[in-house]
Amino acid sequence: MYYDPLELTEAVRKIVVRSNGEVELRKYYRFRGGRWYGGIATADSVGCNLRCKFCWSWRPRDNMSKYGRFYTPKEVYMKLVSIASRRGYKQLRVSGGEPTIGKKHLIQLLELLKETNYLFILETNGILLGAQRDFAKEISRFKNVHVRVSLKGCTPEEFAMLTGAKPEAFSLQLNALKNLVNYGVSVHPAVMLSFSTKENFELLVEKLREIDEELVEELEPEYVFLYPHVVKLLRKYGLKPRIAYSPDNIPEELI
Repeated sequence: MYYDPLELTEAVRKIVVRSNGEVELRKYYRFRGGRWYGGIATADSVGCNLRCKFCWSWRPRDNMSKYGRFYTPKEVYMKLVSIASRRGYKQLRVSGGEPTIGKKHLIQLLELLKETNYLFILETNGILLGAQRDFAKEISRFKNVHVRVSLKGCTPEEFAMLTGAKPEAFSLQLNALKNLVNYGVSVHPAVMLSFSTKENFELLVEKLREIDEELVEELEPEYVFLYPHVVKLLRKYGLKPRIAYSPDNIPEELI
């Protein structure tokens, strides 16, 4: 039985987003530095509108009430900038869960960051940016934002197999890329290829080419990293990746 990611969004929002007057708070479970993108300060949020069967953050995703606490945009801003300043990073991001679920919170965070010299990398599955063109338009106001849309497979069928969501929701991920390109937002696609066939990958490339040739040139491959808790999840669903990497042996080009 497939689920609708847009309906799941509303259920998740009730748990991980809270309003305090004009300020919107969001749940986070961790703030950290890391080597990804050559060095980046990261806020790991709680809650997602997809249920990927290979997710490294599935524990807080599936136990939203037990993980994290609520933070204001200003608190998130201060923590990210503190980590970046201490470690000499030039980049910030929200990862872990789906950052677009708290739209007002995200926009308020971006407002705080827009006058800084930091590049904010918005990592998203694109579901809400594909469903709401105005959301992509709002993102376009911030020139220090780059969006990384993580596609869950290459086709609607792969998307459904990997996420458990209805196959037609895959089009929302592609629509996100289309909306962001149309509004002039800096963006590139990534795609989970651990479970994909060569033929399906070629189908995706053609779909991306129809939107914008540059998306094909900038397409980033993603592969499963076999952390013990990820292996546990893969076994639960009987998924066997064609290509996967040990966390201790990740190629530099994937970092």
